[in-house]
Amino acid sequence: MSGEEMLKTTADELDRLLSPAHIMGEAVDLGDKAVIPVAEFGFGFGAGTASGKESCNGSGSGGGGGISPVALVIVHKDVRGPEGIQVLSLRKDNPVAQVISALSESLAPQVIAAIKAMQEKKGNTEGT
Repeated sequence: MSGEEMLKTTADELDRLLSPAHIMGEAVDLGDKAVIPVAEFGFGFGAGTASGKESCNGSGSGGGGGISPVALVIVHKDVRGPEGIQVLSLRKDNPVAQVISALSESLAPQVIAAIKAMQEKKGNTEGT
């Protein structure tokens, strides 16, 4: 794959990932409330090629990214209008954010494993 093809493939994949659906998470129904997680994420990448004498050619690419919780939007179902919407910031200076951050760091491997298991289970039931 040429450097240009690598860059095009990477850009296409980022275009697929960078969607508003990934910023505003799925609502979680808690009976009288619905909680909607809000996250921010960023990505960076680069690619390049070089050629030299006597077929000394090379190409490479690299990238990185991150995601972090920003807020929780809480919709109180029994309260009409703007009064029924509450936004809870999850920035580091907030005690709730500190707890969520600590839990997410320690529970990330278990959460990832659980999500993969659910996806595998869903994939197995769709084929039947």
